[in-house]
Amino acid sequence: MFERIKSNNYLAVDKAIRVLKAGGVIIYPTDTLYGLGCDANNSAAIMKINSIKSREGPMSVLAPNVRIALGWMKIERQEKLLVEEKLGGATTIIVPVKDYIVSKLIIGQNQTLGVRIPDHHFCNKLARKYLEPVITTSVNRSGEDPFTIPDKIQSHFSNEVELLVDDGIINRGSSSIYLLRDKRWKMLR
Repeated sequence: MFERIKSNNYLAVDKAIRVLKAGGVIIYPTDTLYGLGCDANNSAAIMKINSIKSREGPMSVLAPNVRIALGWMKIERQEKLLVEEKLGGATTIIVPVKDYIVSKLIIGQNQTLGVRIPDHHFCNKLARKYLEPVITTSVNRSGEDPFTIPDKIQSHFSNEVELLVDDGIINRGSSSIYLLRDKRWKMLR
């Protein structure tokens, strides 16, 4: 059953967590756009997002803080310093990760994962309270522009998700994406 709640409602984070724990899919505000999200270890929920987006493949996750994000990563000490400098806000980094951190359905080439630590008040609270990796991918079908207006999001996706966390119109473009390779950053977007 679909529900819509304002991002500043004191119940919003708890409702989102209940949906995630139940294997559902949420749409929530991020630093840049609205994101589709689910528990990054729930294969059925990930397949639901794949169906919504009409594609499969790697996806990024939210991390609550640098310490936890570094704990997921399979990188050397020198690379950890690079990660600490780059991670935060509207930046997604793609790095090698340890086994069993997330479902293999969202892992990229060479056992990599996109990781992001949000600044947005809602998804920052969600990541800090849920503590497990949460999928973050734009709200759109493959090949289409991301949806930015809550009413349009509801009319297109209310039959496919359980919760929309409404933060008004969000259209700050896509996140910057960097790939860590050979102890250097390569900008992908």
